[in-house]
Amino acid sequence: MSVLHQLFDAQLTVFGQHILWREVVGNVFGFASAIGGLRRRVWAWPAGIVGNLLLFTVFFGVAFGNPQAMTLFGQAGRQIFFILTSVYGWWRWSASRGQDRSAPAIVPRWATGRERLALLGFWIAAVIVVQQVFFWFGAGWPAPRWYFWSDAWIFVGSMVAAYAMARGWNEFWAAWLAVDAVGVPLLIKSHFYPSAVLYAIYAGLVAYGFSVWLRTTRAAAPQPSTLDSVPA
Repeated sequence: MSVLHQLFDAQLTVFGQHILWREVVGNVFGFASAIGGLRRRVWAWPAGIVGNLLLFTVFFGVAFGNPQAMTLFGQAGRQIFFILTSVYGWWRWSASRGQDRSAPAIVPRWATGRERLALLGFWIAAVIVVQQVFFWFGAGWPAPRWYFWSDAWIFVGSMVAAYAMARGWNEFWAAWLAVDAVGVPLLIKSHFYPSAVLYAIYAGLVAYGFSVWLRTTRAAAPQPSTLDSVPA
C-alpha cells in the first residue's frame, strides 16, 4: 500500500510549482478521449472515464489533497457527470455502430431547433442555480463571487457538451469552446497549470474537430436527385 500511496501522491516541480502526476496523466487520457471523439470512436468513452477518475481526485482537494491546497467543486463535480455521461455515450455509440467495427460509430448532425433551445435554456437556468449552490457550499477560501459564476459555467457547460457529444450533435464542439473560454483563465488563476495547458491545446483541437464533423455532416446530407434539378 505504501507504494500505491507514493504513486498517488507523486509530484513534479515546474518553475517552482508542485504538480501532481495524477493531474498530468488524467489530462493525457482526457486528450486521448477528445481525439477519439473527433474520430467518432467508441474507445473515446472508456479512455475519458479513466481521466475523469484521476482528475476528480485532483480537483476535490479537500478530500484527497493537492499542492494547490484548493478545491474546485465545479471541476470536481463535472468529472462525476462525465463518468455517468460516458457510460451513456459508450452504450449509445456502441449500439449505433454497424457491423464494420473499424468504421466511425455515429454520423454527426445538427440538433433540431427544439433540441438546441432546450440545451440553451438548461444551460442558462442551471448556471444561475448552480453558482448559488456553489456559493452556499463555499470554496474553502475567501473566493470572490465571479469564481462561483465561472465554476458554474464550466460545470454546466461541460454537462451540455458531454450530452450533446453522446447524441452526436455538432453543437457539442461550440459548447466546449465556450467552456474553454472561461476554463483556461480560471485554471491558470487557480494554479492548475497542466489542466490549463491541456484546455488551451484542446481549444485548437475542438476547432479542428468542429470542422471535421461539419464536413462529415454535409457529406452525409441527402443530395437532390437529377430529376429534382429539372425545372417543371
